[in-house]
Amino acid sequence: MGSSTREIKRKIRSVNSTMQITKAFELVSTAKLKRARDRMDITKPYFETIQTAVQDILSADKRIKSKYIASGEQVKPLYIVVTSDRGLCGGYNINAVKKSLEHLKTKDEAKFIVIGKRAYDLLKQHGYNVIDSFLYISEKPEYIHAAQIAKVAMTLYEKGEVDSIHFVYTRFVSTISQLATDLLLLPIDRPEINDDDATTIVNYEPSPEEVFKYIIPKYIESTLYGGLIESSASEQAARRVAMESASDNAEDIIEELTLSFNQARQAAITQEISEIVGGAEALK
Repeated sequence: MGSSTREIKRKIRSVNSTMQITKAFELVSTAKLKRARDRMDITKPYFETIQTAVQDILSADKRIKSKYIASGEQVKPLYIVVTSDRGLCGGYNINAVKKSLEHLKTKDEAKFIVIGKRAYDLLKQHGYNVIDSFLYISEKPEYIHAAQIAKVAMTLYEKGEVDSIHFVYTRFVSTISQLATDLLLLPIDRPEINDDDATTIVNYEPSPEEVFKYIIPKYIESTLYGGLIESSASEQAARRVAMESASDNAEDIIEELTLSFNQARQAAITQEISEIVGGAEALK
């Protein structure tokens, strides 16, 4: 056999080793995705209820005045961006970062709080104003992490350093589809109220304003926590799909290399037979 067949065999062994790694990552991501989806199913009803409660309070009394309610154009946004701490998950990270930059015209226009090393590295590298970071929590976020992030964001909002808070996370659509989403946390858009519609009268004590003020921190924390959990599931789903695709590509490459190897071996055998026949003819 010639050097070409030895080179092909070396490539086959190399690709096969890579495929074993990608298949292992795929299995690990599948197990992590199952756990993340279980957590998502448990937590999602809670933060959806909080969001509904906020809208219900605003709908109950259109006279409520609060700095948390939208009243004009926002020009000093804060973006809370969720990515992963590790790679190998397709376009999951870059899609979230692109979503956070979608409406920005200059680098100094917004402040950023990042969750995940990938967002931190990308935004820092390109000169964006990253004021805080929460690393190595993206795969297993806890409620305390959401509370810490909410505290930083709310402090900036209360001081007037930012006038809007955007939450950029990856919504889990299905195991093969994840969607980068920009959710405006604050200020809250007041829902349209139709006076002709029959509404249920709810009394809030001591007042709708006080209840609204009390529930806002819970709303921010619970929404952040729900988004972190959903992003965790999306990360594992994206990584599983990426590793499955890599494994399939490796199998295709091995098939092509095996075919090339067999063709090269057949050509080498044919050449040896021809040389033997030619030598025998020469001896006659």
